[in-house]
Amino acid sequence: MSEMLLKEMEDLSLCHLSKEEQRVRERSFLLVDENETLQVKDETHFLQMLGCSAGQGVKVLSIFGNTGDGKSHTLNHVLFDGDEVFVTSQSPTSCTIGVWAAYDPHLGLVVLDTEGLLGASTQQNQRMRLLLKVLAVSDIAVYRTRAERLHNDLFQFLGSASFAYLKHFTPQLRALSTRCGLDVPLSNLGPAVVVFQETSRTQLLGHEGAAPADILLQKRFHDLGQSTEAFSSVQYVGTQTVSPPTNYTQLRTLITQQVKSTASRVPRQAAIVFSALQALSDRFCGEISDDKIGFCSFFPDEYFTCPSVCLSCNIRCKNGMNHQKDRVPHMADGLCQYAHQYSNKVLICKRCYEGGREVIVVPKTSASTDNPWFGLAKFAWSGYVLECPHCGIIYRSRQYWLGNQDPETSVVRPEVKHVWQGSEVFQTDHQNAAQRLLDGVNFVIQSVSEYSSGPTKAVTTWLTDQVAPPYWRPNSEITVCHGCGHEFEEVERKHHCRACGEGFCQACSTHSMPVPEQGWGLSPVRVCDGCHRRGGAAHTMPGESSQTTEPRALVARRVTEVAQSTLDVVSTAVDYPLCFVKGVARPDYWVPDHEIIQCHQCTKAFTSSVPKHHCRACGQGVCASCSAQMRPVPSRGWDHPVRVCNTCVTHLDAH
Repeated sequence: MSEMLLKEMEDLSLCHLSKEEQRVRERSFLLVDENETLQVKDETHFLQMLGCSAGQGVKVLSIFGNTGDGKSHTLNHVLFDGDEVFVTSQSPTSCTIGVWAAYDPHLGLVVLDTEGLLGASTQQNQRMRLLLKVLAVSDIAVYRTRAERLHNDLFQFLGSASFAYLKHFTPQLRALSTRCGLDVPLSNLGPAVVVFQETSRTQLLGHEGAAPADILLQKRFHDLGQSTEAFSSVQYVGTQTVSPPTNYTQLRTLITQQVKSTASRVPRQAAIVFSALQALSDRFCGEISDDKIGFCSFFPDEYFTCPSVCLSCNIRCKNGMNHQKDRVPHMADGLCQYAHQYSNKVLICKRCYEGGREVIVVPKTSASTDNPWFGLAKFAWSGYVLECPHCGIIYRSRQYWLGNQDPETSVVRPEVKHVWQGSEVFQTDHQNAAQRLLDGVNFVIQSVSEYSSGPTKAVTTWLTDQVAPPYWRPNSEITVCHGCGHEFEEVERKHHCRACGEGFCQACSTHSMPVPEQGWGLSPVRVCDGCHRRGGAAHTMPGESSQTTEPRALVARRVTEVAQSTLDVVSTAVDYPLCFVKGVARPDYWVPDHEIIQCHQCTKAFTSSVPKHHCRACGQGVCASCSAQMRPVPSRGWDHPVRVCNTCVTHLDAH
C-alpha cells in the first residue's frame, strides 16, 4: 500500500510541474521503466522522441554509478551546457527511475541516464539486469563516483558486466548484426569504459607519477580477479573539487575523442540501437526469484539463464532465458537421477551412439512399416518392438520366444534424462499398447465386416493362416469336419490336427499325444481321433525324416497359441462395457473420461449425440469436428496416422 501511495504522490507531483520543469522533461523521455518494459513502441517512435533523422549515424553514451553520486548532473553539464535535460533533485530518494534518454545533436550522441546502484528500490534484481542491457548497447559507458577512494564494488561491477556481456549477450548481438547487415559485428566490440572520479581531499589516481592512472586501474582489476576483456578500452578521468563548481573539462574532452574515433566503434543508425535494445529486452525478461540467486556477482547467471529446473534432480537449465522461442530444448550439465513418477529413463540405439549420434528409441507395439492390423497380430505373438529411424528394427521382445537377450545388454544403452516442466512424459515402455490393441480391434472389426463370421473370429482365423505350418489345410478351405463331416457354423471353432494337418471339430480332436515327427517335440499336442489310433501322422512313413517341416513355421505356430489366447481375451473384452475397457487401456498421458465434460478446443459440452474422442498427441478430450484430421505421432508411439486435435495438427505440421 505504501508503494502505491508513493507512486500516486509522484504522479500527482508530475501533474503540477512548472512550465520550465515540463520543458526539461520534454528534452528527455523514459525509454525503459523500472520493470524492464520498453516505453517506446517502435523505431519510428524512438526517432521521433529523440528528434533525429533515420539516416543519421549516432553513438550511444550511458552513465552508471551509485545513487546520489550526481550522474544526471554530470550529463547535464558535460553534454548540455548545464541545462537540466535530465532531472536532478535534492530529495533523499532517487530521482531517476528506469532509463531516460535524450539526444545531443552536436556530437550525434544518444545519451542514456540510468538508475543508481545501492538504492533502496524494490525489484533490485531486474534493475541490475536492466543496467547490463543498457551497457550492452552503449559505445561509451561512464562510471561516475564521488568516493574519495575507488571501492571494490566499482571493479566488481565492471568485471561482472564484462563477463556477462561475453557469456550471455554476445550471441544475441551477433544475430542482430547479421539481420541488420552490419560490416562490424556488434558483439565483438564492447563499449569504451570511462571511470570518472571526483574527490574533495584525496589525491587522484596516478598523481605521484609512479604509474599512469590507466595502468593502476587495470592492476586493481587483476588483483580482484576481474577481467575487462569485453570492453574496447578502460580509461580513468579524475578531478578534485575543493570548492564548486566541478571541472568537467577533461571528461568532456575524452568523450569528444571517443565519439569522433572510429578505431573501435563507428556511428550507426538510431534504429539499430533501438533494435538491439529491443532484442535484448525480448530475450532477457521476466521476474527473477530471489531465493534462486547466489549473490556472488553483480550479474549472476540467474539474471540471463532459463529459470526452469529439472523436476527430478533440481538442476537449473543452462540455456539462455526464453531459449524456447528459438525451439531450443532445455539442457543441463551433469547426470540426472531416476525418478519413478517421471519415468525418465530412455533407450538410445547403441549402433547410432557409437557412430556419434544420439537416437532415442521408444518401445512400440508395431514397426512403422506394419499396417495397423498386421502390426496388432505381430504384437500379440512377437511382443513390443524397438525401431531406430536409421537402423530399422533392432529388437523384438519375443522374437525367439525363448532365450531373448535383454535389449540393454545388446542393442540399446539406457540413459537417465532430465525432466522439465511442460515437457512430454518419457515413453519408457509400451504404455499405449492396450489402447493400440483396442484401436486395432476396432479397425479389424470394420475391415472384416464383410465376413459372415463374427469379427473377432475372423481375426483369429486370419492370424492362424498367417503363421500356419505348410502341411496344415488353410482355414478358408475347411468347411466341414474332416472326421465326421459336420458342417461348421459361423462362430464355431475349427481345430487342426498337429499330426495330419486337417481340420476337425471339437468332438473329433479331443486327444493329445507327442508328434515329434512333425517337429512338435515330446510334449502332447492336439491330434484327431484317427491319428491317435494310428499313433502318428498317416502320411509319415517309418524312417522318413521329420526335417521336411520348416522349423520357423512351427516356432511361429507355437507362439500363435499364445496369440490366439490373447485374441480370445480381447474378444471377451469387447463384450465388457466400453467405459471399463477404455479406462483400463487408457495411456498415462490421456485425460480420464470421467474428467472430460466439454471439448478442450471449442468447449462444446459432450452429450450422447456428441461423443468424446482423445487426441493421441496431447491426450485431451475433443469432439469429432475438432479432431477430424489424422497424423502420425512418433513421440507417443503412434507411427501410423491417428486422431489428433486441430492444435496438435498445427504443431506437428510445423515440425
